[in-house]
Amino acid sequence: MRASDLLVAITALIEQKVPLFLWGAPGIGKSSIVKQIAHAKAIGFIDLRLSLMDPTDLKGIPFYDKESHSALWAPPAFLPREGEGILFLDELNSAPPSVQASAYQLILDRKVGEYELPAGWAIVAAGNREGDRGLTYRMPSPLANRFVHFEMQVDVNDWKFWAYQNGVDERIIAYITYKNEHLFTFDAKSDAKSFATPRSWEYVDSILKSSLKEELLLDCLGGAVGRDVCVGFLSFAKVMRKLPDIQNILACGSGDYSEEVDVLYALSIGLVSALLRERSDERLDNLLRYTLELRSEFAVMIVQDLQRNGVRMEHSQVFKEWVKKFAYLLA
Repeated sequence: MRASDLLVAITALIEQKVPLFLWGAPGIGKSSIVKQIAHAKAIGFIDLRLSLMDPTDLKGIPFYDKESHSALWAPPAFLPREGEGILFLDELNSAPPSVQASAYQLILDRKVGEYELPAGWAIVAAGNREGDRGLTYRMPSPLANRFVHFEMQVDVNDWKFWAYQNGVDERIIAYITYKNEHLFTFDAKSDAKSFATPRSWEYVDSILKSSLKEELLLDCLGGAVGRDVCVGFLSFAKVMRKLPDIQNILACGSGDYSEEVDVLYALSIGLVSALLRERSDERLDNLLRYTLELRSEFAVMIVQDLQRNGVRMEHSQVFKEWVKKFAYLLA
């Protein structure tokens, strides 16, 4: 499922406290999407990396109770005691079987040892697929049957929406729009240590925003997304220097045009990013007016990206003119 569909499905199911398991390749944002849901609902979020735990970390440590003359379990402090939220069991199928057994009791009975999960808390687990060459243990069928299972897919449009919302460098957004296949290059059969994923492109964004010298970019960015992808990205980034004046286009609705495809991709993303940073009806009208003479597929891409990011344009007279010209592409 796409991330946008998962957001809707998971949000609905955690309200019913249905245990969920999210499968997917490494680095595609499984934990991020669950954390995003918790943040949107203003509820608690606890992320437990089960692959780093021992069985007693979940069940607690036994101690002797003098009053009852019996052994009790002291539950861990990191488990929630009240309120509502999401308990996220990450890397569940990478945990040793003994840890999975403790998690099984928590998922099945909502309790483990002397601890009981508060009624307001939902359980969501995640893990890599067995074919992704990560360390995994086969999940016992009784445990697997306690979850509703989803497999998360990488979708460029969903990623672009997230990237715009989180201020990702527009050169990255433009490059991924131009080269969709470079958003995710993980190959389970390859021994490459560096490969492109949504997570590693976040690293690229951070590196670009650092004070790193330009001559070191190739080695550093290549260490994040792989050398071949890095060379392609840096070559494309040079295109950004050939763009027409974006601020002039937004200020007066006119500017130079190009027939080079890579320039048009970069220009389209640059225009959308600039408008999202500083919105006004006048700037929107000028942008739409400029796209009337732009290659049709890029004019449509710009408008669709703006609409996905919540820009309303139905009130604009220029948009009505735009619709008359490009309506056949929207059917």
